[in-house]
Amino acid sequence: MASRVDGWFLLLSALALISAGNAAWMLIDPAYWYSDLPAGVPDFGNYNEHFVRDIGCAFLTFALALAWAAFRPATRAPLVAISAVFFVAHALLHIYDTARGFVEADHWWLDLPGVYTPAVLLMAMTYRLSGDAPAPSNARL
Repeated sequence: MASRVDGWFLLLSALALISAGNAAWMLIDPAYWYSDLPAGVPDFGNYNEHFVRDIGCAFLTFALALAWAAFRPATRAPLVAISAVFFVAHALLHIYDTARGFVEADHWWLDLPGVYTPAVLLMAMTYRLSGDAPAPSNARL
């Protein structure tokens, strides 16, 4: 196990835990997540329990992908890249909605920690991991 504990393992594990926590909150108590997440979620539209849980499933999927990447170094580049696609698309949607005035301009700041930062971090991680040596063709998944 000691050989697996590196900076990537710690960073990926932290991102996986944060995503899993968000997913659990969305799946277990979507109304509370909708109203109490300090990101102004109600500003984006009416509450829809099913939709919140759908997004919770997406966050759970990416939490599992990032956890897998933490424990299986050979899978890091593709799993982080796939996760980055979701987080970047999510961030671009928030940028679009804020830029077009759908939500107030203060959403730039509300979205910074939970939307923009993970997207930028995962893009940077994808770039860095894509430069790492390729996994051997017989790497276990």
